[in-house]
Parts: sequence; C-alpha cells; structure tokens
Amino acid sequence: MQRINYSSGAPLEEIAGYSRMVKVGNQIHIGGTTAVLPDGTVAGSSAFEQAQFIFEKFIGLLARAEAEAKDVYKIKAYITDMAFGKEVAEAYSAVFKDVRPLFTMVETPKLNRPTQLVEIELEAMLGCEVCSE
Repeated sequence: MQRINYSSGAPLEEIAGYSRMVKVGNQIHIGGTTAVLPDGTVAGSSAFEQAQFIFEKFIGLLARAEAEAKDVYKIKAYITDMAFGKEVAEAYSAVFKDVRPLFTMVETPKLNRPTQLVEIELEAMLGCEVCSE
C-alpha cells in the first residue's frame, strides 16, 4: 500500500516534520488545521470565517489527493467556546450538508494563538458512494 505525504506549505510543517495530509491507499487523513496564514496571522476574526477558511483549504487539499467533499466520512472540530458551535456548523453545512459525514465538535480551553477559535480534522476514503438509510 502506498503512502503519500502532502504539505500545505505552512512553515511549521517543515520545521516540526509533519504532514498536513496523508493518503494511505484509499484513506485520506487531514490533521488538525487552523486558519493560520503563512505569515502567522489568522484568517478571519469570527469562528464562522475561520471554519469557512479551513473547509475551503480542505477542499483544495482533497483535490490534490484526487478526492472531493463526497469522499469525506468524518470531521472533528475543536472550538475554544461552545458558543461558536452554531457558526462552525453553518460553515460545515455549506460544504458537507448533503454528504452528511460524522461530525463531532468539542470545546478545548485554547489553541496555539489566542486569535485561533477553531481547529478541524478530517478523514475521507476514495471510492465511497454516499447512501442514506
């Protein structure tokens, strides 16, 4: 089974030695992703804007692995205040409502920067057909 490591270009990936996304066979895993820009600033001041930025980044990463939103089956969101849950859910629904992957959201006391409100992980599998029972 082939493993492919993908970088998003964030400087810390190279410094620390981690991948943003790893594809093993038909499985795709995207690690915890925030709305940090290459210069270290955070994109968006609201949880909605940050989640939207992250989900857009995910779609671009998935395309690099020949996947798309329909292949996603699991998402985990970490938010610094459960009051942000509705905003994050709105950003999620704009991309994944029809796919209906598993979606877990939990509160965490803080992220790497005080301006970061959301961190999200994603799992996908190539070749999945979306069916509902």
